Amino acid sequence: MRRLLWPLLAFVALLLLNLVFTPSFFSLRLLDGHLFGSLVDILRNGAPTLLVALGMTLVIATRGIDLSVGAVAAIAGAVACTYIASGSDAFTAMATALGLCLVLGLWNGFLVSVLGIQPIIATLVLMTAGRGVAMLITKGQIITVNNDTFGAVSGGFVVLPIAILISLVVLAAVALLTRRTALGMLIEAVGVNPEASRLAGVRSRTIIWLVYVFCALCAGVAGLMMASNVHAADANNAGLWIEMDAILAVVIGGTSLAGGRYSLTGTLIGALVIQTLTTTVYTIGVPPETTLVFKAAVVIVVCLLQAPRLTGALRRPVGPTAPPVAAVPQEAGAR
Repeated sequence: MRRLLWPLLAFVALLLLNLVFTPSFFSLRLLDGHLFGSLVDILRNGAPTLLVALGMTLVIATRGIDLSVGAVAAIAGAVACTYIASGSDAFTAMATALGLCLVLGLWNGFLVSVLGIQPIIATLVLMTAGRGVAMLITKGQIITVNNDTFGAVSGGFVVLPIAILISLVVLAAVALLTRRTALGMLIEAVGVNPEASRLAGVRSRTIIWLVYVFCALCAGVAGLMMASNVHAADANNAGLWIEMDAILAVVIGGTSLAGGRYSLTGTLIGALVIQTLTTTVYTIGVPPETTLVFKAAVVIVVCLLQAPRLTGALRRPVGPTAPPVAAVPQEAGAR
């Protein structure tokens, strides 16, 4: 719980800062069965980041990294919009897109778990080539679609926006599967020591493969959300740098990049911090050209406050301490 203290404080501070500049920031209204408000907008806009961060959390827990999630999201949006524009059913188009994301996840997992390539190099291949694949699918065009079923992925409502509900369902499913079964413990064991876990009978190769597939699927769903939000597929900009936001969300949430123990609750808080920070930047009028610098500064402060050495230094008492008093041995025969 101590790991989540600073991210929670940062999240609350950002909310209060928005309240200072926008007094109606916390207000919610129900219109035609749909819930609206700034807080709802933060959750809806942060849903793709949360999805990608959930997959990234499990990958990082196995001592890996996936830099290709932004390219995978772009490919998913490109496939779905291209199929819909050609007259295909929206469900078929989205299923095809997610099927391709499954193949991409299998490819990443194969490079890492079977061939033993370093994760940052293995996923960098798809990060570089994935944008080109998305450009080939869309033929360099921005594919626009006007499909109500596809638009509902991001813009639909069941009281809350459907994008929020999808991300929360995935979060609940991952939490249930990894915390109520042995899968979470096995993932952590692989992250702590893959060789020792293999010798103990854990199928570390299968687990590593599985988390990369899951991460690609999460990126694919996030890509569908982003394409649905703008009713178009933009291979150049869709999912651009979302891998950085996802990694930052995981790190802010307290999960170590060295693998092992992870926190899904921390990832949720981290994703909310990232999205609230983006909202705050526009609310307080930070110039667009300095937005990334402002975000980086806040993230660095939060990460420093979580650093073990810094927290240990802050807890260390100030000033000289009295030397310990040596015990005086009793004389023989003393009563």
